[in-house]
Amino acid sequence: MKKLSLRTATLEGSNIMAHPGLKDGPIYLDYNATTPVDPGVVDAMLPYLSTYFGNPSSAHAYAQVTRMAMATAREQVAQLLGCIPEEIVFTSCGSESNALAIRGAALANRFHGNHIITQVSEHPAVINVCKSLARLHGFRITYLPVDKYGRIDPVELEAAIDEQTTLISIMYANNETGTMQPIAELADIARRHRVLLHTDASQAVGKVPVDIQSLGVDFLTLTGHKLYAPKGIGALYVRRGLQIEPLLYGGGQESGVRAGTENVAFMVALGTAATQAREKLTSSKARLQQLRDRLQQQLEQRLPHATHLNGHPTDRLPNTLNISIDGVLGEAVLEATPGVASSTGSACHEGNTEPSAVLTAMGLSRERALGALRLTLGRWTTEKEVDAAAGQLAQSVQVLWSRRDS
Repeated sequence: MKKLSLRTATLEGSNIMAHPGLKDGPIYLDYNATTPVDPGVVDAMLPYLSTYFGNPSSAHAYAQVTRMAMATAREQVAQLLGCIPEEIVFTSCGSESNALAIRGAALANRFHGNHIITQVSEHPAVINVCKSLARLHGFRITYLPVDKYGRIDPVELEAAIDEQTTLISIMYANNETGTMQPIAELADIARRHRVLLHTDASQAVGKVPVDIQSLGVDFLTLTGHKLYAPKGIGALYVRRGLQIEPLLYGGGQESGVRAGTENVAFMVALGTAATQAREKLTSSKARLQQLRDRLQQQLEQRLPHATHLNGHPTDRLPNTLNISIDGVLGEAVLEATPGVASSTGSACHEGNTEPSAVLTAMGLSRERALGALRLTLGRWTTEKEVDAAAGQLAQSVQVLWSRRDS
């Protein structure tokens, strides 16, 4: 693996030192896939792995410390979202949160109707839960189309609601393009029709302000490893008073919604990450947007008339750049650029590369979708890395062009 020295310096305008997991590796531009765990998060969770082991459900002294730690973590997550702690349910991941919200709300409210509305470009963690409800329980699923930017039309959402509609699930921000949906407007439509609304905000939380009161949603998913916490922890906001059917049955943990002895250390990690995100949000958003735009401008300058932005030009995550390059496959560009760790939205099956379902749903041609790169920035991305990544990617494209034309 090519060794780079760019990560040995502190971040510009920040006292955060380079992350040990990124030092001497390729330039990491895949923060939407997962984030490195923040060292401060590790420090906060370690005592609950090494010292404080008590089962929070016990009545003795060993349980008091872990029980208090859980309460603090729940409050920290609630503060980030602007809700009350009792509305936070800890889960193992975003996929579980999505399943708990969608399946749980659908089955608990089945006597009201059997119709669910989502969109064609949702994450598989939503799409596949909906498919299972249709297959196993006879629910009808409506998949709304998206426009060329990846947004649904609120008018089409309202037109799709009927007397049997019980739930709408629309993600806050797309993981591939960063396009953000008008969730508050969609929630207002749902509320007028007395339909519950769930949003998967895994990519949005910590990158843009996410305030429950302003959004008006009934359920909201967040994921720890998108937020500089470890993999294996997530949370679900459940509006107070709503009933959902559990996924896991057993004891009365998490107010009876999610059974299983609590993963206290990881809850502490998520709470700490939530506090960090809340404190850094304003400065982080501005810094990431500046770096994202710098990366886009450099690629456009180095590859004139050959780059195309995928996603909404303004209403998208500040860290996300999805760009297609003419005449190349995104996978081939990344293979030719070992100094950059990033991804495409394409899927490989038995040697065949298929274009991103998100991009094709937006109306992009197969060629343009296959030429896409998803470049996502984060807490440890620097200007030097952005400049170096743009140069390396552009050089790889030019080499691929020359091979094609020879």
